[in-house]
Amino acid sequence: MTSSRQKILVGLAISLVALTCLHLQAEDKVAQLEKRLRDQLAATRDSLDGVLGLAVRDLSSGQSLFINENEIFPQASSIKIAILLEVLKQAEENRLKLEEFVDLKPESKVGGGPILNYLGYPSLKISIRDLCVLMVVLSDNTATNLLIDRVGMETVNDRLTSLGLKQTQLRRKMMDLRAAEEGRENISTPREMLTLLDRVWQGKVLGPEHRQLFFDLLSLPKDSPLQQAVPEGITVADKPGELEAVRCDSGLVFLKKRPYIICVMTTYLAPTEDGNAVIRKIGRQVYNHFDRLERSSEYGRIISER
Repeated sequence: MTSSRQKILVGLAISLVALTCLHLQAEDKVAQLEKRLRDQLAATRDSLDGVLGLAVRDLSSGQSLFINENEIFPQASSIKIAILLEVLKQAEENRLKLEEFVDLKPESKVGGGPILNYLGYPSLKISIRDLCVLMVVLSDNTATNLLIDRVGMETVNDRLTSLGLKQTQLRRKMMDLRAAEEGRENISTPREMLTLLDRVWQGKVLGPEHRQLFFDLLSLPKDSPLQQAVPEGITVADKPGELEAVRCDSGLVFLKKRPYIICVMTTYLAPTEDGNAVIRKIGRQVYNHFDRLERSSEYGRIISER
């Protein structure tokens, strides 16, 4: 080997080592930011007069952050994410059409239906797609129950089981107080709701058209703590839920370079505890972390000022 070739190889080796060191230094800085976020979230958890569950996943790196991720929490209206998934999957399988109409009958109406309870006199036919919009945006429980009747409660659960989501279960229709008193609550865990959203995001459950519609519907503006936690113009595809002593919200935040899933669940809340305020606080902490990474170079310089 000639001396010149040796010098070239040595130079390349030194350059490679230097680049590796710079990469490791950048990773170390990000690790420090992640530790800071974990400390913030732990402090929020410890200050909560109740029980908190959390699952976050960076969709660009696959890194995840968990708190009580395998604990089972009541889902309230967040279970409607699973119902929406089943409706769209059956549409994709040609087992129903989103344009088909459903009859709204007086006996179908239940409490917590802010729209459909006041419509249908003397009669009303409404499309499956419009029922999905009412379920997601206004959390209309009558619309939700009509969709459950159309796709089947057991079919929803069979789909969840096929996805490996053994703790996520639709166990009663909306406003079925007797079922709730018997302990038949709609349930999931932070990890499983994250997994559900992640698999849809990856295209493992729905084809491109219905996958897009799934996130489009969940992204419609609504009164949710996760949407309130981010600046105007940031898209959040989520579905919040609330019951007495329970607040939760699960969704996907569409940052361009660092999209992430966040599932926040609270239960056993004290009467004076504002669960939605806690979810907003966690949502802001997580957003601020990913927004900083989104707008920074590998050395930490912000290069995309708003």
